[in-house]
Amino acid sequence: MARYRGPQSKIARKFKEPIFGPDKYLEKKNYPPGMHGLSKKRMKQSEYAIQLQEKQKAKYTYGILERQFSNIFLRAARMKGITGANLLKLCEARLDNVVYRMGIAPTRMAARQLVGHRHITVNGDLINIASFTLKAGDVVEVRERSKSMEVISNSVASSAAVYSWIEFDKKTLTGKFISMPEREQIPENIKEQLIVELYSK
Repeated sequence: MARYRGPQSKIARKFKEPIFGPDKYLEKKNYPPGMHGLSKKRMKQSEYAIQLQEKQKAKYTYGILERQFSNIFLRAARMKGITGANLLKLCEARLDNVVYRMGIAPTRMAARQLVGHRHITVNGDLINIASFTLKAGDVVEVRERSKSMEVISNSVASSAAVYSWIEFDKKTLTGKFISMPEREQIPENIKEQLIVELYSK
């Protein structure tokens, strides 16, 4: 199962956002990484560089590698509606992302691990594919023998976020993917139009 294994705080500092979750190093050093830090004069970025950076930010945010992200973009382009919004909707419909949104896992990376280790079911079937795309009405549940796991119970207890396109019962650890979210409902700070422009070159 391919995934990003590199440094996380460095990436978060590059984009000045806690992409991988709360990060004490980002709070202490809220400037780009590198030996010169704040003293280095930054050249004006080209249009291509800005577009590329936005794509990289989206990839790291959702934990998707290059080829998979390109395939998602192609699917989004074939769908009706605005391609950029469709791209983010497909990313949000991934099983690992929905497990994270429900609060079952504290980060998307942890959610990916729970899915890969067969702790999650969809409509009663064990699914261990993090990129599995959910459809409206799909029921996501923590496997019965996994409900007592400390990492899951701690995450659910500390989770307070509520999303209108997802239902979740903290007692039964069962949720439903009600529908694809609208763009304005997705809280991620991503300028998807820049990604569309990059792939359209």
